[in-house]
Amino acid sequence: MEFLRDKRRAQRFYRHLSKIYDTWIRDLFWNERMRAYGLEMAGLHAGMEVLDVGCGTGFLSEGILEVTPSVWGLDITPEQLQRARRKLSIPLVRGDAENLPFHAERFDAVLSSGSIEYWPDPVQALREMRRVLRPGGVAMVGGPTRPRDRLYRLLADNMMLFYDEAEALEMFDQAGFRDVRVGYTGPAWKPDLAIVTRGVKA
Repeated sequence: MEFLRDKRRAQRFYRHLSKIYDTWIRDLFWNERMRAYGLEMAGLHAGMEVLDVGCGTGFLSEGILEVTPSVWGLDITPEQLQRARRKLSIPLVRGDAENLPFHAERFDAVLSSGSIEYWPDPVQALREMRRVLRPGGVAMVGGPTRPRDRLYRLLADNMMLFYDEAEALEMFDQAGFRDVRVGYTGPAWKPDLAIVTRGVKA
């Protein structure tokens, strides 16, 4: 198990990182242009009810709110939710991506960015996302691409989940999604830093 794909360790990590996340970290790894790319892939429109899984301090939720006012945020770390509450007036719930506290077919879209890499069982989390989606609903997940450099890849794979297109397609297929598409986005210093995957609940 990669070091940060442990829920307690991830919570401790973000308890400290939340203090500097919005000012120092976020724009390096998931900036506004990358967020716009993910939202475009999700194909959101006004009136949709959307869940942001692993919402952190609320950056993705802020983008979703520009499209539709009905947004819920979920995160496992209290400190991240506290910071999100300072910025957002939406329902924010503490919860686990692998056991979502919502009834089936609750949302039109379920989105997540910068969270899958910490999930111990990403396929189970994707199944949960599918469960709470209405038929025809869309899931969009943004996560880190597998590094090409051998040494960097070895170090990265011992910290958290990094994956490629084939692995993304396999995870979404195992979770029961259809019409799965994959794209890449990133900051100027690494244009393919993030892999963005979209799937539909049949």
